[in-house]
Amino acid sequence: MTLRSELSPPPFSVDAEGWVRRARHFPSPNYGSRSRAGSPPTLVVIHSISLPPGQFGGRAVEDLFTNRLDPSAHPSFESLRDLRVSAHFLIRREGTLTQFVSTDACAWHAGVSQWDGRQGCNDFSLGVELEGTDHTPFTEAQYGTLGALFEGLCARYPIQAITGHSDVAPGRKTDPGPHFDWVRWEESGYPVQLLRPKKARSG
Repeated sequence: MTLRSELSPPPFSVDAEGWVRRARHFPSPNYGSRSRAGSPPTLVVIHSISLPPGQFGGRAVEDLFTNRLDPSAHPSFESLRDLRVSAHFLIRREGTLTQFVSTDACAWHAGVSQWDGRQGCNDFSLGVELEGTDHTPFTEAQYGTLGALFEGLCARYPIQAITGHSDVAPGRKTDPGPHFDWVRWEESGYPVQLLRPKKARSG
């Protein structure tokens, strides 16, 4: 299950503690134990994020996920003052991979959610944030890193489905949005499962 390009790094292997050693590490306190779920993760949830909204770069996402975001730094940050969230991974526009939570732990990324009749997707999923918006195509560098990450995650865990935040929290969330190329991953053999029709590949 691979989709290679000149921008694709080798697979990102996950070590015995649930960390990708080739990623940048910003450990977050926003996670819980998987012992309550009693099983390894079987679902990957794709998100998108930009802070401030529509702006890329800077440290705001890392600060949010590590509870260091200054609410006074931007008007939009006030609503995030007491938010305690984190994905497992963030992929920047240039393809840089950052990890915040061990994949053996439950990162607080999905919120109120359900999948295949199970409530609380954090308990059995891995969260991957792509720096982006609902209105912006993702970059080939991001897709290259995501493919390498998928390879590592599927080698380490019994992943049964890859889906979007909007599919585990329909009506509440819209990310990763209409520009995410689901067909690319389905054609590569990954277990893409969505509640809505897949967007056709462009170009």
